[in-house]
Amino acid sequence: MGSLDGKVALVTGAARGQGLAHAAALAEQGATVVLVDICEQIASVPYGLATEEDLALAEKTVSAVGGKVLAKKIDARSSEQLADLVTEVVAQFGSIDVVVVNHGIWTRGALWDLTDSDWQDMMDVSLTGVWRVLKAAAPQLISQRSGSVVLTASVNGLEGQPGSSHYTAAKHGVLGLMKAAALEFAPFSVRVNAICPGFVDTAMTNWQGCYDMTGGKPGSTREEHEKSAHHWHAIGGLIQPSEISGAVVFLASDSASRITGVALPVDGGHLVLPTFNPAPSFI
Repeated sequence: MGSLDGKVALVTGAARGQGLAHAAALAEQGATVVLVDICEQIASVPYGLATEEDLALAEKTVSAVGGKVLAKKIDARSSEQLADLVTEVVAQFGSIDVVVVNHGIWTRGALWDLTDSDWQDMMDVSLTGVWRVLKAAAPQLISQRSGSVVLTASVNGLEGQPGSSHYTAAKHGVLGLMKAAALEFAPFSVRVNAICPGFVDTAMTNWQGCYDMTGGKPGSTREEHEKSAHHWHAIGGLIQPSEISGAVVFLASDSASRITGVALPVDGGHLVLPTFNPAPSFI
């Protein structure tokens, strides 16, 4: 018996990283899982985004856990694609009980150096795309008068990040959207919450621009990146995607039946550090 037996969960950004970890964790708890990812590159993003091959592998990975799985190549910037997806999922599985809106991008640049497309791509994907998923799922959630929505925000939804003003603005926006959505969905017994991860080890943080940020100089290495991560968290270094998934499963489950409108940090104590931790811990 799992905490999500009989539930249908839709997860965006699910081809790899946090999305894949969350999808597998939901499946382990008995949910039927719908995996969604763009599987295309966005020009302003300097690291490789997920591919169709990644999505196919994710489908096999989640299927191996057990239960039904559906994988779809969907662009969250398209309301039409999302509406068609919801129609297909409900027709095939009968409901959508959990919506995990996990997709997003992260790029770097001083606010005065960002181009219009840098800014717009960030907003279209990481904020407006979240609203589009909520809007597409809303008719089904409202009609069945039940459901749990979990949005992936960030600790940068609660604090600023120099060099990523567009990302910081988008993630602050996700939390504002979550709070408003929690109120609007509440009369229909639909809960809306957000997680705020710390420094998670995914493709989004595993590229040279991120190494330079964490290492404090151009040409910083992956080894320096890993070492620096111990300054970002009170507990441990880089967070693994699966370490975020427990919070997602909890918020999706009936164990959180009275929790809505909450921004839950899963950050290894990052937000309680007194500005900067001068003593890295290698435990």
